[in-house]
Amino acid sequence: MSQTTESTNDAPAVTEENKVISVEKKEKKAEDVAEEEEEEEEYVVEKVLNRRVVKGRVEYLLKWKGFSNEDNTWEPEDNLDCPDLIAEFLQSQKTAHEGKRKTTGEADGDESKSKKKKEDPEKLRGFARGLDPERIIGATDSTGELMFLMKWKNSDEADLVPAKEANVKCPQVVISFYEERLTWHSYPSEEDKKDEK
Repeated sequence: MSQTTESTNDAPAVTEENKVISVEKKEKKAEDVAEEEEEEEEYVVEKVLNRRVVKGRVEYLLKWKGFSNEDNTWEPEDNLDCPDLIAEFLQSQKTAHEGKRKTTGEADGDESKSKKKKEDPEKLRGFARGLDPERIIGATDSTGELMFLMKWKNSDEADLVPAKEANVKCPQVVISFYEERLTWHSYPSEEDKKDEK
């Protein structure tokens, strides 16, 4: 038989069980706040280590502040908010590239102009870059439209361009691409057939 004490006023009775529950609720609220802070926590980029282009998107290899090199990640340029670190990285790449050119004796004013175009924050693609097409490296229709992978003169970076646009802007380059891939099949003539018998 358990005894319950009734409170004479209208306030709820405080029992040990209620105290435990309210403490647990406070702890849970503190945990929820901590989880929300973790979700909202922004990771700070310490240094940009490398750059690559994957499927036409520029990505940077990042070293995160407070994390080891094992935690370095490739992140799309669109997701980043560290223009100073990117500019610093690109400048170091440009300096290293110019140092190589000076040692090999390949000083070319056009190449430095194309380098500057690559560093623009708004990446121009295809013919919008204003470069002359050198040759077509390959073709794909993975997007549902025929696209050519175009190699540009005085540039190491290639772009996918619509075949329709390339047909109009550089028909000779397109013709050369197809000519390189033509295969001729010869069929024996009537004389060859007679000679074989």
